[in-house]
Amino acid sequence: MSAIRPTTYQVQVKIFEAAGCRYIRTHGDHLIYAYPGAIRPVVIPKYQEVPAFIIKNNMKVIGMTREQYFQFLGDI
Repeated sequence: MSAIRPTTYQVQVKIFEAAGCRYIRTHGDHLIYAYPGAIRPVVIPKYQEVPAFIIKNNMKVIGMTREQYFQFLGDI
């Protein structure tokens, strides 16, 4: 299986919105999203390269699997 690699924040927004996250607000240079049943918000920093560890943390917040992540990435 492929490794999760850094992407732009625009790609992350598309992936997490496709997964059901809903935009709430912007705080500084971070986009804040809500997900039904999640105990904390999904935070996407407006970086040209969002590091893999942030992507993985956001995936954990909503319970997204690697397979789902790559499916959404392929659909973009």
